[in-house]
Amino acid sequence: MIEIRDTGEAAACVRELGHYMRAGMLQLAALPPLSLYVHLPWCLKKCPYCDFNSHEMRPTELPEQRYIEALMADLEAALPLVWGRSVQSIFIGGGTPSLFSAQAIEQLLAGIRARLRLVADCEITLEANPGTFEKNRFKAFRSAGVTRLSVGVQSFNDRFLKALGRVHDRTQALAAVQEAAGAFDTFNLDLMYALPGQTLDELRQDVTTALDLQPAHLSIYHLTIEPNTLFAKYPPQPVDEDTAADMLDLITDLTEQQGLRRYEVSAYARAGHHCRHNLNYWQFGDYLGIGAGAHSKLSFAHRVVRQVRLRNPAHYMEQALAGNAVARDEDVKRSELPFEFMLNALRLAEGFDLALFAERTGLPMSAIASGLDQAQQRGLLDRDLDRARPTQRGFDFLNDLQTLFLPSQA
Repeated sequence: MIEIRDTGEAAACVRELGHYMRAGMLQLAALPPLSLYVHLPWCLKKCPYCDFNSHEMRPTELPEQRYIEALMADLEAALPLVWGRSVQSIFIGGGTPSLFSAQAIEQLLAGIRARLRLVADCEITLEANPGTFEKNRFKAFRSAGVTRLSVGVQSFNDRFLKALGRVHDRTQALAAVQEAAGAFDTFNLDLMYALPGQTLDELRQDVTTALDLQPAHLSIYHLTIEPNTLFAKYPPQPVDEDTAADMLDLITDLTEQQGLRRYEVSAYARAGHHCRHNLNYWQFGDYLGIGAGAHSKLSFAHRVVRQVRLRNPAHYMEQALAGNAVARDEDVKRSELPFEFMLNALRLAEGFDLALFAERTGLPMSAIASGLDQAQQRGLLDRDLDRARPTQRGFDFLNDLQTLFLPSQA
């Protein structure tokens, strides 16, 4: 746990915590569950669709030790903000975290355990790519303390893998997933659909191949063109909306036949294998993010705060080791909280308990009453005395549903 080295440091901690605990416009009766996100920002190659904070670097050039020391310094500085709270899940994302050695991941997790209290069954996920796969590497991650692997396959079709700029091919993808299945009780596969030139039959082959590998969890994302990516500069030919809708119907049918239920807009899982870390996001839980460009959302008695770490890895390491990793720290405005909550909660097929809104935002139900009424009138939402959930139409037109809760619509 946190160690105060001198009275000056103790006074600084008290002042920092006092800043967040000062009086404000909100009144939260209890704090939500807490998760930890760790960002490892390097990858072998920047994919043309990726807008994450990732940077190309060879494995032999990774500053593993210095970066882990920076992460621990970053975590130490943040401890006063989460003091006394237990962590229910850890997600190590990137970039490509599987570029790091198993020894480095073990050191990272040991450092986290020395500073934070983890629940007994803490879910610890690590993102991995087939392009960084080698025999027994995933087993070594399991031995290091990782409990759940998320494998970024994206496609099993070599033509689409090349178009997406992936560094692996179909054979490597199959070998990596088979290794993951042998090493982990729970693993996730990432796929993408609506790829340039993709047909329904080609999508069927991808999804069928994935399901034959028996993942307990499947994430399937519609290819989107994000700003500041290579695809934004040189956009591929998109799949038309009708075909994309047919593709989503096909995905839902195929996954249901294999016992995977769509519980979130882009996520399908067998019973008992939902991603707890992501569920905490969708239920407007708290998360502390450490690492270059990582985001945090933290609740206090009278406010909800968002933080962003410095993005450039070299600058982040230098400043984190000096105790200055945070680039931006601001309260979420009271007027923005309803949309922030609904943007997340409406991604879940089961929606949310109405009481959760007040519990997580500190606001009365009247803050979303108008939006709920409009959504129900338009057939986008079902509601009873206790719960609100998107209808199938609401799920299909989720952006339309979510925008009803923008501040200008409230």
